[in-house]
Amino acid sequence: MPAQNLRLSDRQLKGVKPASKDYVLTDGDGLQLRVRSNGSLLWNFNYREPVTKKRINIGFGTYPELSLANARKMAVDARELLAQGIDPKVQRNTLNEAKRAETEHTFENVATAWFELKKDSVTPAYAEDIWRSLTLHVFPDLKTTPLTKITAPMVIGLLRPIEAKGSLETVKRLSQRLNEIMTYGVNSGLIFANPLSGIRAVFKKPKKENMAALPPEELPELMLEIANASIKRTTRCLIEWQLHTMTRPAEAATTRWADIDFERRVWTIPPERMKKRRPHSIPLSDHAVALLESLKTHSGHREYVFPADRNPRTHANSQTANMALKRMGFQDRLVSHGMRSMASTILNEHGWDPELIEVALAHVDKDEVRSAYNRADYIERRRPMMAWWSEYIQKAATGSLLASAYGQVRDKNVVPIR
Repeated sequence: MPAQNLRLSDRQLKGVKPASKDYVLTDGDGLQLRVRSNGSLLWNFNYREPVTKKRINIGFGTYPELSLANARKMAVDARELLAQGIDPKVQRNTLNEAKRAETEHTFENVATAWFELKKDSVTPAYAEDIWRSLTLHVFPDLKTTPLTKITAPMVIGLLRPIEAKGSLETVKRLSQRLNEIMTYGVNSGLIFANPLSGIRAVFKKPKKENMAALPPEELPELMLEIANASIKRTTRCLIEWQLHTMTRPAEAATTRWADIDFERRVWTIPPERMKKRRPHSIPLSDHAVALLESLKTHSGHREYVFPADRNPRTHANSQTANMALKRMGFQDRLVSHGMRSMASTILNEHGWDPELIEVALAHVDKDEVRSAYNRADYIERRRPMMAWWSEYIQKAATGSLLASAYGQVRDKNVVPIR
């Protein structure tokens, strides 16, 4: 009975006054009220850690927001955990982390964090493709799902309709990206294992298809169609620029004036715009330089050589050339990326050094030491080859009007630059 006199009461609590220093009022069985010098009243539960037996405090909340009766209930719950050998503070942190995971560690939030890292290791165009695929195919179903709730059956069910449509390449890429996001979650300590590691095995594999490319003998037909097509001249220039420089569609579309060294006649593409994240320098032929000169009055005052129609402050879409080729009737016969294959075939057939051709195409050289040497030395060694290639294009276009000649002769089929 005397112990009862040590218990706190609501009347006593209402009359508590702060002092110059903090002090503690004890309710018994580990429950304490800490009276701060600033007037705040804090409930603490003091206990011995089950393993180390060290004294530990765990805060319950403030008085009067947490009443005396409710603070005692929390103390009882804490003692029950201790009786089972469970540290109440560890238990509370675990539960709080689980609740936070429900709201903070959603699939979209984790995917966003992963993408912030990923986009620095790929080209802007590829990064845009990654995010677009997630937005279109994944976020509508998994956006708010906690990462801990993602399962293989859930994702397989999400991808099955895409597979049924025959979009096997899309399924393959989404599987890869989803796996990367889940692995990021593992490495960040958000989940213990990646449940999607084997999902690609349950889907049909896409058949590997080469980019549609014309045989060498059909290059004259291509040049004739380019010359006679009713397309904007900037689009015509873009197609020819990609053809002369043997670059990928995104690399050609994002050409910047600042990257062109007219004195050295070299175009250097920075690593962030290259597929393999390595800088790539291209020696420019007379025809390539003439093409640039013909564009100076149109875009020389802007950042990009091929500005977008709707927003000239940015660059043309990487699919601009592709769509133009389709309108010319080359669908299923040639894609803009296929012009690289055509250039490679022709150069190899005419006996040019295969190593120089591979460097011109910016293919990865597995020998990184040799690769560094290539960048410095192969620019000059590639000049004769690039000049020969431009002359070959010129001969194929005999009787057709090249975009670089627009300043000399006007073609009624050319849509003027706006």
